[in-house]
Amino acid sequence: MEAKVLRSCWHWRNYPPGHEGGGARADAEVLLNTPGRRLLAGLCGVEEDVLTRALPSWGQEDAKLSAGQDGVPAAAWRTGGAVAGPVAFGCRLCAARRTGTAVRVVRYAPRWQRVCVRHGRWQLDADADQPLEHLDLRGVPEVTAAQRRWAGVARRAVRAGVDPERVFALAYAVVARWWEQALHWEREAVWPRRLHQVAGGNAGGDLERWRIVGRDAVVFPEVVAVADALLDPAMAELVWRDSGAGRPRPLPADGTFCRRLGERIGRGWLGPLAATDYGGPLTSWMGAVIRLRRGSGGPPGYDNDPWWLRQEHQPATIAGQLRVLGREKKAPGSGRMWRATVSADQRALITRAIEGAEEQLLQLRRVQTGPTADVARQLLRNLRHSAALIENAWKRTAVAAANAGMPLEEVAQWAGMSADALMDMLAAGHEDGG
Repeated sequence: MEAKVLRSCWHWRNYPPGHEGGGARADAEVLLNTPGRRLLAGLCGVEEDVLTRALPSWGQEDAKLSAGQDGVPAAAWRTGGAVAGPVAFGCRLCAARRTGTAVRVVRYAPRWQRVCVRHGRWQLDADADQPLEHLDLRGVPEVTAAQRRWAGVARRAVRAGVDPERVFALAYAVVARWWEQALHWEREAVWPRRLHQVAGGNAGGDLERWRIVGRDAVVFPEVVAVADALLDPAMAELVWRDSGAGRPRPLPADGTFCRRLGERIGRGWLGPLAATDYGGPLTSWMGAVIRLRRGSGGPPGYDNDPWWLRQEHQPATIAGQLRVLGREKKAPGSGRMWRATVSADQRALITRAIEGAEEQLLQLRRVQTGPTADVARQLLRNLRHSAALIENAWKRTAVAAANAGMPLEEVAQWAGMSADALMDMLAAGHEDGG
């Protein structure tokens, strides 16, 4: 049967999902109501219990389907990621070997199952509006080896009582953050080599796009290595020692944990960079480990769960980054990625100013008892210091945005100041070396 004829067997509640610029999505998924599932099982001659095991979307319904008439076979379109998780392209060569037909295949697959070992291919996300289905891994065998190694890491996670998916998600967030910063790492040589390999030999002609499309494959070995390291009790012990153990102190820039972590991923020089990347998923993990050891984490929750991944730490998807890149090409300067254009030093200064302001505001709760004059004096002093830190943070943010290529008029409007005042502030910043 042709697809158009087959689809006419169901009453459709909506239209197939598409991309912003037009065109059907490869990860489009279909949900069926009970009569609709019964109809499909009869058409293909497969029992429903078999289809339940074979199709992740089988049995799922939503409001659009339940609102329909009883007994009428109905169907609704959804995107795969909203139904059963990440959707990737399947290997066409494997599909042809099994079916005799070379057709496009999509499947639900987490990122640790993206390598077709038989054909040396990394299967890309199917939700992005881009023509590639896979990347050639024949020149980077370490990526294939990492997928084999992940199985052992996953078993370690299970033995430690942690969901392997959560371990991978945290390690992926840590390494994806490093990937964003790596453009400023003069000593980084591994990732550029891999990126050129998966780009067919040279990514230089379209580096921005290849850095987006190739990221997950290129960093995969490091993701597995970081996951393995974070599961190692000896590494958690190093975090505890760096924190001063029983005598608390700020985590040092030359801490043993970050230095050892850099060594485990083949970058002995990475330690100080990782240690001073405040506010990221790695420092959040370290903080949770320390709080648990000190018994100061409070009741069970995300703040004392080392494997909790905050929303703001989740890496941008390939699809999202490609949309931003497309808008940037249409309107240069308006859609650049913050971490790709603002240096790590500038971001660290902004983050420290914000964190300092947060700490000062938290201290306000601790000084609201005592003589009126003392409490008022302390409150005003803390508020003044917090205001100075916040002002420093927004000024640095405005400068960073302007230096990244944003139109001065837009930045001035966001900052609530005139364009002339912003230019004066920029000039003062350059004179001060900042």
